Amino acid sequence: MPDRTRNIALFCLIRETGWTNAKFARQVNAVGTELRLGLRYDATAVSHWLKGTVPRPPTQAAILECLSRRLGRTITSSAAGFGPDAPTPDQADPVAALIDLWSADMDPSRRAVLGAVGLYSVTLAVPGWPDVVDRARRAQTAPGTRIGPNEVATVTAMSARLSDLDDEFGGSHVRPLASAFLGTTVARYLKCDASEETRKAMCSAAADLAYLTGWMAMDDGAHGLAQRYYVQALRLAGEGADHLTYCTALRGMSVQAIGLGHGRTALRYADAAAAAAPAAGPRLRAFLVGQQAHASAAVGARNDAKRQLREAETALEKATSRSGTVGGYHPAALHYHTSHVLYELGDLGGSIAAMQESNRCRPQTERRARARSTALLAERQFEYGHLEAACATWSEFLDDYPHVSSARCDDHAATLRQSVRRHPGNKIAQALSERAGLITRATRKT
Repeated sequence: MPDRTRNIALFCLIRETGWTNAKFARQVNAVGTELRLGLRYDATAVSHWLKGTVPRPPTQAAILECLSRRLGRTITSSAAGFGPDAPTPDQADPVAALIDLWSADMDPSRRAVLGAVGLYSVTLAVPGWPDVVDRARRAQTAPGTRIGPNEVATVTAMSARLSDLDDEFGGSHVRPLASAFLGTTVARYLKCDASEETRKAMCSAAADLAYLTGWMAMDDGAHGLAQRYYVQALRLAGEGADHLTYCTALRGMSVQAIGLGHGRTALRYADAAAAAAPAAGPRLRAFLVGQQAHASAAVGARNDAKRQLREAETALEKATSRSGTVGGYHPAALHYHTSHVLYELGDLGGSIAAMQESNRCRPQTERRARARSTALLAERQFEYGHLEAACATWSEFLDDYPHVSSARCDDHAATLRQSVRRHPGNKIAQALSERAGLITRATRKT
């Protein structure tokens, strides 16, 4: 499209939103914040776009997502008058999709060109279980190369080890390892010849690792990448006839959505995960319904949230199986969900007590999860007016924070500094602020 040709398509979309140009610019800036773009557009910039100026690819991505969220449908580049849509890899070929995703994840220059890779999409179309099973297609095999149970065991063991490292050190440190293994070794295994049983087992193992890598990307603040990993986990789970990992990935997408403030989307994913679950054992049932309860509470569905929380409690009491790499659920996780439900329903005191119980139950190896739950506890203690208790809890968070590389923990550290600045006359708060500053500066240098 020539630069000075008026963009009628964009004009019509903005008119459909009901926003003024100034309001549209503010909404684009808000979406850009999720990409850490630091956009500062105003009504004048929108006028330039409408006159035919084509924004940079990262800005286009923010514009398209902003319109999609407002209008409730996916708005493409061509639909917004920005030119042809970018080609996408063959989504029916899991190997091509994994390699493309690994390349986008590890190559910052390509990520900048793709633009939308880093952006979370509220209107993402998620394939249902019948879809991923019906559309499953075996990738081309490499002649003369055959895999068996040993290769499946290798992928499973690597996923378990990477999961442990993620729990202890956070997603920022571990995701490059997981992504590289997924995009090279696992992708190669998926192209090899195998028996039907081994092929399904490999697809299942690959789905587990794709889900885990998506979780790490979410923890690192790369939400668009996380979504793409989750979708590949859904597709691979379908090829492997693995209902468990399919439901687990949907639940992970619900956790991501609720963390970004998209309650309705979170509930849609949580409900889909619970509905797609096979005859689930009690631990899996608790794992899925606990997230449903959190999502229901986030949208104000009080009765549903309370019922689902009771169901999760009952299911966990019956659980006897060991938790694994994917789908592990234990009392600390249940208390964590209870805390969120109570908080969303307005019971701040009950939320604090439940989070304290979660911390008491949490395994020592889950350092990143402990850091986050401790930070949430401190934030709610501050909100409750318990300044000294909050400072003591924040101090516990700072014990773990230097050892964890996590964008979510970085956000909690920023909240800590903002909170204590509100109490310049309190010596405990100021001492905590000084300690936080020292730790933050030291962390940035390493």
